[in-house]
Amino acid sequence: MIAWNSTPVPELDGTQSDITLFDTALQEPAPLAAEPERSLYVCGITPYDATHLGHAATYVAFDLLNRTWRDAGSTVSYVQNVTDVDDPLLERATATGVDWQDLAAGQIALFREDMEALNVLPPDRYIGAVESIDWIVPVVEDLVGRGLAYAVHGSEGEPDGDIYFDLDACAALGEDDDARWFLGQVSHLDAGTMLALSAERGGDPARPGKRNALDPLLWRSARAGEPRWPGGSLGEGRPGWHIECAVIARRFLPSPFTVQGGGSDLVFPHHEMSASHAWAAGGTPLARHYAHAGMVGFEGEKMSKSRGNLVLVSRLRRDGVDPAAIRLALLAHHYRADWSWTDRVLEEAVGRLAAWREAADDATRADVDVVRERIRERLADDLDAPSAVAAVDAWAAGLRGGAGDAAGRQALSDVLDALLGVRL
Repeated sequence: MIAWNSTPVPELDGTQSDITLFDTALQEPAPLAAEPERSLYVCGITPYDATHLGHAATYVAFDLLNRTWRDAGSTVSYVQNVTDVDDPLLERATATGVDWQDLAAGQIALFREDMEALNVLPPDRYIGAVESIDWIVPVVEDLVGRGLAYAVHGSEGEPDGDIYFDLDACAALGEDDDARWFLGQVSHLDAGTMLALSAERGGDPARPGKRNALDPLLWRSARAGEPRWPGGSLGEGRPGWHIECAVIARRFLPSPFTVQGGGSDLVFPHHEMSASHAWAAGGTPLARHYAHAGMVGFEGEKMSKSRGNLVLVSRLRRDGVDPAAIRLALLAHHYRADWSWTDRVLEEAVGRLAAWREAADDATRADVDVVRERIRERLADDLDAPSAVAAVDAWAAGLRGGAGDAAGRQALSDVLDALLGVRL
């Protein structure tokens, strides 16, 4: 699958220092020491309502990490998936009378346009679930053969043969207590909360025949009217959600890779289960660190299709909002914070962008050197974009005018583009 285009990132004087990132699994800030090569996997969209501001906030957040690593001189391997076949997509297609493949293709194209407009650096590998099925099937077959997955008999009209992952068998693997996977390793949630979130977020804890109510689906047997693919000894069907990311990540990134990113709603069950699948399949952790972006609401309420309050990047763009202002509105909030979009948030971002563009005419190279290092310092502290933005605000507010030149303006433009992804 093709990602989107991007312009080259400007090269800056100096370099970023080591950064600290809050690790969800460790439940504390973790230093990410300088390394020549870094690797990043960010879970992609299920393409049925791309791209709302929650999506945008997540991808802008990890774009900051990507840019910060690159500024430190690292080569970054970045992979993102697209869950282009899954229950929510099929349900939306049925409800709207649109072919599921056409719906997915249209929303993926729109997502690409939004990411390019927001100046998000594209992943090196952009992989769809459908194109990964041939890689997933042998992994699931191997798990079944090793007693780490099992088939469930059908009930209430469901066919036989759905394959589930055995969490308890996975937890028993390995002899090193410091390295082995255990349930709760990523999320640190209690059993009751896990059960509730599983039911809410695509799981089926009440499914009869499962060994553990939390065991996740690996392979869904073919149903009438649903897309299906050959599954070898598994029979025809389609993959579960979590195995998709585990297989794609292990195929294209080191084991373990540096950072697993995504929205905070993916901590459980998705990242918990993906970590279990990777451990069972390869005997190594999926990722060294887990980082998660907060949720974006709308005027104090949860943003959702059912509430009719999704704020779409494409709609803002069609209304004439500068994508750089949208990005600035996102950067004004710490990536881990939950916050709400309001008209005021956008107004402040539009005003800030105008002020920066006006101030750029008065920038000198000496000014830019100071601004650059202040931004680097703030991003090194858990990607503190609001403080980095405030540093630029303070510089712009303190200008007296008249000293700038074309070289200063270009230098400032390069700094804001390279580090914050904001184009003047």
